[in-house]
Amino acid sequence: MNKLDDSRFQAFDRKLSDWMERWGHRIHRLTLALVFLWFGTLKVAGYKSATSLIAHTVYFSTPEKVVPILGWWEIAIGLCLAFYPMLRVALLLLALRLPGTLLALILKVDVCFVEFPWVPSIEGQYLIKDFLLFGAALVLGGTIREEQQKPGVLH
Repeated sequence: MNKLDDSRFQAFDRKLSDWMERWGHRIHRLTLALVFLWFGTLKVAGYKSATSLIAHTVYFSTPEKVVPILGWWEIAIGLCLAFYPMLRVALLLLALRLPGTLLALILKVDVCFVEFPWVPSIEGQYLIKDFLLFGAALVLGGTIREEQQKPGVLH
């Protein structure tokens, strides 16, 4: 690679990196919001999901009542993620939901895993995905103060 090509690459790389810094967290937050709004709406509408499994670990009510509540909970998480000032509330709602996911993985091992612990079933994969979504939300939460101080970075 000659010097001219290298400088063009560096200029392109810098522009791309600047664009990702400016827009990345906003896109990240809004796509997470979309996932929670989508999955929550499916539960409220009565479509079966792996969250039905979580509902079977709740002993104070029936799954028929718990699944729509979990759906509305996810819709609330999605709405809070969609509106930046509510990000801290979204993180709290997610943190409160996480023990239910963990409980389902522990109490329903036979349903969550084809071969414990390395081969999760479809239901198990769905629940494990919740941990990934929580981790992604933590990344956003870790940047709240930083983004408030950076001009040009869109929340």
